[in-house]
Amino acid sequence: MAKKIIDKESGKVSERSVMNAITIDCVIFGFDKGSLEVLLIEHAEGIRKGEWGLPGGWIHENESIDNAAHRLLADLTGLDNIYLEQLKAFGEPDRFPLGRVITIGYYALVKREDYNIRAGFTASDAKWYKIADVPNLIYDHNQILNYSLTNLQTRVKQAPIGFNLLPEKFTLFELMQLYEEILGVEMDKSNFRRKILRMKLLVALGEKQKDVSHRAAELYEFDPKIYEKLTKKGFNFEF
Repeated sequence: MAKKIIDKESGKVSERSVMNAITIDCVIFGFDKGSLEVLLIEHAEGIRKGEWGLPGGWIHENESIDNAAHRLLADLTGLDNIYLEQLKAFGEPDRFPLGRVITIGYYALVKREDYNIRAGFTASDAKWYKIADVPNLIYDHNQILNYSLTNLQTRVKQAPIGFNLLPEKFTLFELMQLYEEILGVEMDKSNFRRKILRMKLLVALGEKQKDVSHRAAELYEFDPKIYEKLTKKGFNFEF
């Protein structure tokens, strides 16, 4: 059916055919300076104007839900050409105050330095929040975020994920920090080193960090063939 929405080009209200009972919400994780982060937007209009939430919105009747997720993410944050994985549908009867609306959740892991975030469309701001600093979000978005984090915690024990979050060259300490942030635990450095190197997943580059105030650590990169193999085959990586 037709619904009044704001056209992103002209800023004018217009009638468009959208699915008025189904929306998209995206959880985008990044990793920066030892902290796991999530991308949030501030709403510029509507009943949640000035409040923060996950990037998302309505689906057009003539597009697939995957295309809708990519379109909304690009329009609201500038993020484009990333791999989005579908989580599940969230459909508690009271999750949206103006009527019954089901949302389909997506999530992605991205390297922050590869993208320039810019707010657009119906977002007045878009920025990264550390997971520990996430405010109260609109509707059930905190629950969607928590579900996504739980899903990520399960995944990190069954398949490698650092390729999507870490720079091309990284230290073992940076990799361990990533696992600590995702799982919310403190790890023994020696034990982590022994377990991760046993997997033959990393390639020592024979290089060390540069321009650091502490003792320079050895740099590694992922072996793409082993990474792909373990991604498909899976493993049990307990700490």
